[in-house]
Amino acid sequence: MVAMLVGGTVVLLRDGAGGVEILLIRRPDRGSFAGAWVFPGGVVEDADLVEGETETQTALRAAVRECEEEVGIRALDLRPLSCWVPPVEAPKRVRTWFFVGVASADGLRLAPDEVMDARWISPAEALDMHAAGEMALFPPTWVTLSELSAAPSVAAVEDAASDPETFSTHVIGGGVFVWAGDPEHPESGDGRHRLDTSMLPWRYVRD
Repeated sequence: MVAMLVGGTVVLLRDGAGGVEILLIRRPDRGSFAGAWVFPGGVVEDADLVEGETETQTALRAAVRECEEEVGIRALDLRPLSCWVPPVEAPKRVRTWFFVGVASADGLRLAPDEVMDARWISPAEALDMHAAGEMALFPPTWVTLSELSAAPSVAAVEDAASDPETFSTHVIGGGVFVWAGDPEHPESGDGRHRLDTSMLPWRYVRD
């Protein structure tokens, strides 16, 4: 089994003219998440480790550092939003903590070797672009955008980010990802909690 690493990701928010906007960056056409649009973040490094701290605290330090390195923004008042555990089939397993927070007043300064493009965009617009085949997303990003798409303001998102949910991903074949609460997940359940990625638009069901 591939060893599990730990990472931190920043879901940067701002209030736009049409509602909440989120910063997405496009990765180079190589390496992890090749060509995909993701939130700024990366894997924990030795410099992020402080003796006695929890995994969440370490991931938070990594998330802040990576965000500043990748887009030149110092993330403020971050709160844990979710934790994503990759399926056992993943070639590189990184348990990734997603933190939500507001952007500082700094302008974007993109790291040329790590970020090909960046944009502030509403969750709904990003999902529409993905459905049209115009934006590549991975399931954790897609589900996060879906869950934030109805948020009326940044303050509402921050108020709701008090109890981070863990998404332990299990793949059942045919491009279907399931999480706890779904009967086909190892933790079982009596409802459905799954994302069908077999065709566009992706279909997320949670009941």
